[in-house]
Amino acid sequence: MNGVIVINKPQEFTSFDVVAVMRKITGERKIGHCGTLDPNATGVLPLLLGRAAKAQDILPNHDKSYTATFKLGLVTDTLDIWGEVISEETTSVKKEELLATLSEFTGRILQIPPMYSAVKKDGKRLYDLARQGIEVEREAREITVYSLNLLEFDEDKQEGKIEVSCSKGTYIRTLIDDMAKRLCSGGCMTSLVRTSACGYTLQNAFTLEELKELREKGEIESAILSTDSLFETYKEVAVSEAQAKRFANGGALGVERLRNMPTLADGEICRVVHREKKFWALGILSEEKGELRVYKQFCDYSEVN
Repeated sequence: MNGVIVINKPQEFTSFDVVAVMRKITGERKIGHCGTLDPNATGVLPLLLGRAAKAQDILPNHDKSYTATFKLGLVTDTLDIWGEVISEETTSVKKEELLATLSEFTGRILQIPPMYSAVKKDGKRLYDLARQGIEVEREAREITVYSLNLLEFDEDKQEGKIEVSCSKGTYIRTLIDDMAKRLCSGGCMTSLVRTSACGYTLQNAFTLEELKELREKGEIESAILSTDSLFETYKEVAVSEAQAKRFANGGALGVERLRNMPTLADGEICRVVHREKKFWALGILSEEKGELRVYKQFCDYSEVN
């Protein structure tokens, strides 16, 4: 079983829990996932099945979108509602004040990862250190927040909801904490839903219950998206029968012999298709040698022949 299944991850499941359940549902042992979600978060979790798992380290799109709720004045050790309360006070932040801070946290910004995170410091996960009561200095990392919108804010309850589109490595609870510190003593995230990841949205996603039903009906394959869907942003190069066979055996293709070759920059990656535009490999252009070389193959030549 090869391809992508997008899961709507339930609360109280780790990403690895979801992988374990999907191994039982699909019978496929080789499954990777695109971007860990905390157990209390829900939403889009793309899984890579079979040979599609080879794409895990070379995905062209790592951007993600979220909706999150928050409460001002409440500070916890994990920066979310599920941690231990450090402090709590009454705040009186106005909606206009919140709106005025949004631009400060949009674009390229520096963010310090939270102690309760999977980031490594000297070979150790920060959350392991945090559970031992150890706090260490963390280097700020550059992230990109493409858009940040305030969807709701109740001034009486000091509770609100934001919508965020961001780059890989962004911690929404840290974003909320940083915004809150600009306005008051702090705040914490109270819920998190990932609405998109790696180009997939909640509309593409299935619950685990839905997938179990499809398996019982013998229709589980209907939920699988093609591996090609991971690389839709790449240009397409169609090859002939002889070229497909050569490429499948690791041989480079001379650019001058490729018909309808799109304009590619040196080192640019493209999708290689054959027979009714069936995708099976990625190529990379070597401008110096005038060749399209194999970058990664995802199925055997016999499967596209």
